[in-house]
Amino acid sequence: MQPYLDGKVLLLDKPLNWTSFDVVKKVRILTRISKVGHAGTLDPLATGLLIVCTGKFTKKINEYMGMEKEYTGTFTLGAVTRTYDLESEPENPKDITHLTPEMIHAATRQFTGPIMQVPPAHSAIKKDGKPVYLAARKGEDVELEPRPVTIHAFEIEKIELPKVYFRVICSTGTYIRSLANDFGAALGVGGYMSSLCRTRIGTFKLSGAMSLADFETSIKKMLASEG
Repeated sequence: MQPYLDGKVLLLDKPLNWTSFDVVKKVRILTRISKVGHAGTLDPLATGLLIVCTGKFTKKINEYMGMEKEYTGTFTLGAVTRTYDLESEPENPKDITHLTPEMIHAATRQFTGPIMQVPPAHSAIKKDGKPVYLAARKGEDVELEPRPVTIHAFEIEKIELPKVYFRVICSTGTYIRSLANDFGAALGVGGYMSSLCRTRIGTFKLSGAMSLADFETSIKKMLASEG
């Protein structure tokens, strides 16, 4: 596994319900090296492009983490969840029959450009040295300060209420779950993220990524050839 010790940048398509660390752990097991890390977390309910660096290339992780990101997915309008996604049950249902396509498209404008965004309480951001989701899961109140992020593009690609299909291009540090919650609030009906796929990080595209199954096959072939 010398090539992986020397350093590789892997573009992997993270499966649904896997954590980003699950993917890193799998790569460690398959390549039999411990120096493996990812360049930007994807939540378990998100899929798509995960950059994984091995060996000496782990030094490049911060460089990749700072790159612009592109996402597609769906927001569901007319309810909210504590986690801003489907990790918790929808609550507080609201009528959405009055919403028009014009209203939905117009609401994207206030979230385009440089904005201040409050991260979700159910996130890995650390406060007093501990991830805030630990306190949030206990039902404790978590207060996080708004952070500056930039949303370069926020497009609604299709409307099938209660779902709206979106495409977002944003700076690092942007939480699409928070965008879903804030977007629903702006429309006065609530909203949460119901699906998410990361399609691009900088110039790296999901179309060039490998499934974990294909990656495992390639490693087994390499081991077999090394005999």
